[in-house]
Amino acid sequence: MSRQAITITHRVTGAVLAEGPIGWGITPFEGNYYIRRRYLKGCSFKVNYVPGFCPYKFFYVWMDWLLPGDTPEKSLGWMYWLPNPLFPFIWFRVAVPGNHPCLRYEHHDLLSKQL
Repeated sequence: MSRQAITITHRVTGAVLAEGPIGWGITPFEGNYYIRRRYLKGCSFKVNYVPGFCPYKFFYVWMDWLLPGDTPEKSLGWMYWLPNPLFPFIWFRVAVPGNHPCLRYEHHDLLSKQL
């Protein structure tokens, strides 16, 4: 059985936003992807301080994705700063929607990407 990985890229610029193994590295949950810091690539996310609340995952803030030399992609992701302790895979991870029109999601075999 092969392990699956995902590459998330920005459609307009082709910049890689995140790349890593599906599972604890990049966790799909409720149609979104929760990404550990080590799998974020290139550009960075910056907190824009717009708060949010989910009744069972608790408090989060929206994040802008900063492109080099370009305007930020507003509210592209979010992070739970006061997460529910029952969901350790969302703790302090950047999350992105799994169906955002500005993002491309490419699933691939982890071994084939390493060769």
